[in-house]
Amino acid sequence: MAFISAGDFRKGITFEMDSTVQVIVDFQHVKPGKGAAFVRTKIRNVMTGGVIERTFNPNEKFELAHIDRKKMTFSYNDGDLYYFMDNESYDLIPVSKTLLEDALNFIKENSMVEIAFFKNSAFSVEPENFVELQIVDCEPGIAGATAQPGSKSATLETGYIVQVPLFINNGEIIRIDTRTGTYMSKAKS
Repeated sequence: MAFISAGDFRKGITFEMDSTVQVIVDFQHVKPGKGAAFVRTKIRNVMTGGVIERTFNPNEKFELAHIDRKKMTFSYNDGDLYYFMDNESYDLIPVSKTLLEDALNFIKENSMVEIAFFKNSAFSVEPENFVELQIVDCEPGIAGATAQPGSKSATLETGYIVQVPLFINNGEIIRIDTRTGTYMSKAKS
């Protein structure tokens, strides 16, 4: 078991606190003129996603949490369970819809995702940073509108609605940045 003191906290470190796993979102070491130094943090519970602000004594010690990350392929869903295939063992792992959150906007069958596990329990599913999805509904494109400013709404095959340039047509495949949920470009054919 490895431990970390609050004085060594940095962004992205995962640790166990009160039987939960927390990740440090932000931190600040504070040394006031009077009184003892402390560490002001913003921490997120990796299982629930809840963010809290908390101060720690720099000498407090916590057990480091070991997080496993695996690239997996989305296979299918059955009600509220979504099944992902381990690309090494070919095992199917069920993940509850509640854990998928916004990832569902960007994944379809055979999409690659990264799943984070703590003690063999999945707690987070992240799509690749850039995905290519087909537009299933949008107003017709305006010919020659490549230099024209403006955008229109387009519904993707996953049901996600994104703003696209005026020249984009129904049925086209576009590239999306999943971190911001925005249109990047037409997919290269």
